[in-house]
Amino acid sequence: MKYMINISILSLTIASLFACSDGSENPPAEDPKGDVSMYVTTSNRSQDFKKQAVDFSDEQSAMSITLKPTERFQTMDGFGAAVTGSSAFNLLKMTAENRKKFLTETFSPTEGMGYSYIRVAIGCSDFSLSEYTCWDDKEAGFGLTPEETDYVIPVLKEIIAINPTIKILASPWTCPIWMKERVDDNPWTGGHLKKEYYGDYADYFIKWIQAFKAQGINITSVTPQNEPLNDGNSASLHMDWEEMGEFVNLHLAPKIKASGLGTKVYLYDHNYDVADYPLNIYKSGVDNDVVAGAAFHDYGGQIDALNYVHQQAPGKELIFTETSIGTWNNGQDLSVRLMADMEYVALGTVNRWCKAVIVWNLMLDSDMGPNRPGGCQTCYGAVDIFRGNFKDIKRNSHYYIIGHLASVVKPGATRIGSEGNTESGIIYSAFENTDGTYALVLMNNTSGNKKITVNSGSKKFTYEVPSRGVVSYRWTK
Repeated sequence: MKYMINISILSLTIASLFACSDGSENPPAEDPKGDVSMYVTTSNRSQDFKKQAVDFSDEQSAMSITLKPTERFQTMDGFGAAVTGSSAFNLLKMTAENRKKFLTETFSPTEGMGYSYIRVAIGCSDFSLSEYTCWDDKEAGFGLTPEETDYVIPVLKEIIAINPTIKILASPWTCPIWMKERVDDNPWTGGHLKKEYYGDYADYFIKWIQAFKAQGINITSVTPQNEPLNDGNSASLHMDWEEMGEFVNLHLAPKIKASGLGTKVYLYDHNYDVADYPLNIYKSGVDNDVVAGAAFHDYGGQIDALNYVHQQAPGKELIFTETSIGTWNNGQDLSVRLMADMEYVALGTVNRWCKAVIVWNLMLDSDMGPNRPGGCQTCYGAVDIFRGNFKDIKRNSHYYIIGHLASVVKPGATRIGSEGNTESGIIYSAFENTDGTYALVLMNNTSGNKKITVNSGSKKFTYEVPSRGVVSYRWTK
């Protein structure tokens, strides 16, 4: 009995960390009125993606930011998170009512943050319910598995109903194991794709994209391999740049083009520290109608690699496709992570030419799962849901940083120039949306509140940005 009481106390303690986070106890307040709509989040959670407004005025503060709309940079595709098998599993443990509420708050362009890009796995990832591909039996042929049909696809359909324009990026962690050269006793981990199966593997991509299309789910883009230089994941495949170049140029790109699917290919999909990987493939000659650019993660190297790749290949796109929080970087401590992730994941990638920013798992449970042995077992999600009731949610830094971008920077927006009379720790990026609005996303990583005037030509406004806070602004030109 004593053991049972202690377990109950532990459960109550864990639940308290997640309590009151689904918002059901507090009905939403009426939207504030003003010329400029805003969302504010502070590292101490005193303001939790709070919607506010401010009016245009002639007030001029000592610090200011001026938009320069004639300076045009990249067009934005969107911002989001990965709907892995694990994320879909956790979402479907929620009640239908609570799940719809959370998905609406996250993905609705009108009633929520407006997440606009999703990443999914082609087959399993290290956050799946098992190791598998959709063509495990060579003789039986291709077929979707229960992870897709029972979990991922139903969740994607619910999201598409909320945001019909959502973009989806798909990445494989491994080819079917009968297509790879074995390197050890675990056929799922490492190994190379046998050249004799390059054509079959390209067919696998086409069949998978077509199978999702048949379910009403359009795949915007793919990467040929998640982390091609990481042999150690629970499911993985090694692809040197020469291998990926040959596979894409001679097999995948021609078959995508012939299929008429219109799916784009992004090369590499790995860390900053081998930035020449996609550049080498570009030099080998790629189909520019299919190969859009390159994708990056941030587990190695420096973020300025993005500028380097853009300088070397300015006609190619850049997207950021994965980053994680976990026990190793105080992933659930917003006072630590909000400023760092806003600077180096959100604004840092956008200000270095990325058209999209996608973080890793949208939702994990309070035990950091489900996850696969050999993969990350110390990762948190953008949000974590309490396993005791699959209702209470803890929102982490990745949820907020994507929300601050997606809420005001809409697909098709153009990043524009801006200059400021500010100080170190004030970091920002400005955009022009296609609907005639401007957007500005700004962080104040200083110890004090900072009153800042924003000037967009004939209109300006002043707002005091809280210390260690993030503010997203949107206003009509």
